[in-house]
Amino acid sequence: MSRHGDISSSDDTVGVCVFQYPMPRLHTTEEVIDNAKKICEIVKGVKTGLPGMDLIVFPEYSTMGIMYDRQEMFDTACAIPGDLTEMFGAACKEAGVWGVFSLTGEQHEEHPKKNPYNTLVLINDEGEIVQKYRKILPWTPVEGWTPGGTTFVTEGPKGMKVSLIICDDGNYPEIWRDCAMKGAELIIRPQGYMYPAKDQQVQVSKTMAWCNQVYVAVANASGFDGVYTYFGHSAIIGSDGRTLGECGTEDNGIQYAQLSISQIRDARANDQSQNQLFKLTHRGYTGVYANGDGDKGVAECPFDWYKTWVTNPKLAQEMSETVTRRTIGVACCPVSGIPPPEEEDELLELTNELNLE
Repeated sequence: MSRHGDISSSDDTVGVCVFQYPMPRLHTTEEVIDNAKKICEIVKGVKTGLPGMDLIVFPEYSTMGIMYDRQEMFDTACAIPGDLTEMFGAACKEAGVWGVFSLTGEQHEEHPKKNPYNTLVLINDEGEIVQKYRKILPWTPVEGWTPGGTTFVTEGPKGMKVSLIICDDGNYPEIWRDCAMKGAELIIRPQGYMYPAKDQQVQVSKTMAWCNQVYVAVANASGFDGVYTYFGHSAIIGSDGRTLGECGTEDNGIQYAQLSISQIRDARANDQSQNQLFKLTHRGYTGVYANGDGDKGVAECPFDWYKTWVTNPKLAQEMSETVTRRTIGVACCPVSGIPPPEEEDELLELTNELNLE
């Protein structure tokens, strides 16, 4: 069974640690390297205290901090693989653990012409990069990262299947379901989330664990970087949506739990009334079988908007704009780097608001 409170792990459990690293404020590559050295020492130190630890997870932005200066963002952007991943790989190999590390940012293929990516790497206990994930849904309008394009599933420690997502990604149910349906048993969500959204972010990870029968490991930042205050509450969540362990707001907080491999596989195979992954693609199988129409239920997607998104993305975008807005800028609250709406767009938005169309 999955459990919390001990420092061990077994053949059936993956020992997972989330480390609540205080948000750094850095400006140069040299400062980033020095900070990465601290993270490497933490990997080795925590393994000493948690001998059963198979995997350690650090928050989004923990390596580089947020480069609020655009030129600093480009100057410190790194290649993957590169010096930083070599350092992290060496630490993982020495400690005999897997690790998830944040690189903000990773140089674009057309660097420096285009903005970097917000990237995570999963490194195994041999020091090898086994998954590189680029944030699909950057936290617009503030984050200027080039968005990534897909999720991945990797066989992780002891064979547990692992997917990576980042921070604001987790506010979209679609990404959780995509990872779970590809086979992920543990979804790791490093984040650099700040107030005021603490309650919402704590809740969404628990809800998505429940809805997707998946373990969730959240490593969030803490502290104040001169712009935002980060609320911490890093957590490890069971596949039934109940929290196994959760930090408070402290710097350098640690939570650790043992996640059972057999338990999640047994639940997915044998649970019935709350087996969302099965029931979604076998809709109404009880009634369908009673009607003599087979034992598989209904497989077809019933959701019109999702069908449109796949077959006609531009039309799906227009449908979204019909119920929200047409422009990326908002006249009443301008954000640096985002163009304000034109007067014609503002009039159209007002028309929508007043239901005059």
